[in-house]
Amino acid sequence: MSGATTTFAELTGDGLGLAVLFSLVLSVMLVVFAVASLVRARLDVRRRAAGPAAALAPAAADRGRNGVDGVLKVIEAALSKPDAETRQRLRQRLIRAGYFSPGVVGRFLALRIVFALGFAFAAIVGVNLLMPSAELADIAFYGGVAGLIGYFVPNTIVGRRIKTRTGQIRDGFPDFMDLMVVCTEAGLSMEAAIDRVGRELMQPFPALGENLYAMTLEIRAGRTSSDALNRFAERTGLAEAQSLATLLQQSEELGSSLAHSLRVYSDDMRNKRLMKAEEKAYALPAKLSIPLTLFIFPVLMITLMLPAIIRIGDNLMK
Repeated sequence: MSGATTTFAELTGDGLGLAVLFSLVLSVMLVVFAVASLVRARLDVRRRAAGPAAALAPAAADRGRNGVDGVLKVIEAALSKPDAETRQRLRQRLIRAGYFSPGVVGRFLALRIVFALGFAFAAIVGVNLLMPSAELADIAFYGGVAGLIGYFVPNTIVGRRIKTRTGQIRDGFPDFMDLMVVCTEAGLSMEAAIDRVGRELMQPFPALGENLYAMTLEIRAGRTSSDALNRFAERTGLAEAQSLATLLQQSEELGSSLAHSLRVYSDDMRNKRLMKAEEKAYALPAKLSIPLTLFIFPVLMITLMLPAIIRIGDNLMK
């Protein structure tokens, strides 16, 4: 190596010492973030356990959370764009992923930075240990690429959670409609029916049960059923939920039977589920053609032709 070329090992000296240093820095950052999350969770539990008095005095309860909340607000203000619309879209996306905490935006932004730095440090340490003679430009390139990947890892995790929860809510929505029909025909009000159905669906469809429970709390807090359903549709992102909110609003304005409207919509949802299952069944042969062509047919042809090949080989050997 020429004297003009500067390697990372020459700048840092002991590669093992650098690895230990970077590991300690990353460990400290992760521990601080985990402790902050744990403290916030414990404070949330204490506030809920304090009962209605704590809910009526948010200023007193917030004083015990100023440390964590202040850090999260500073992070959110420093890293997010200044327009409120962008922050609202990010918060809505996190809510659809199942993160309902008020400071979830700040945590998400901080987590992106932690992942970016952690991936960059891991790449730098790994390249230094595997390629001690690597040039500084190569180290910077690998660290930058790893940091960029780490920056988008939380987005990928949130996207996968949104997809999973949306599929779970969509699968449980027809059952929700059937149970709503049963409850309303039994004489329960809209609020009581949603509360009862939400508790029943909490076990098989947790994502749907959580959103129904949140809708029940909103109705108890004074929101109208139509407004609570609209917010439920925004949280879930389902077109079926928005259609249900519109249907119930029109039914309430026109004075038609709620049970009849729910039954008609439930039948429509059941037909849609059946059509979706039939569509998947019809698409199955086309999807199976690729693995059959690549894996099954070659093995079958080899199995059928192997005796002939062996016999031809024996004849040639003679």
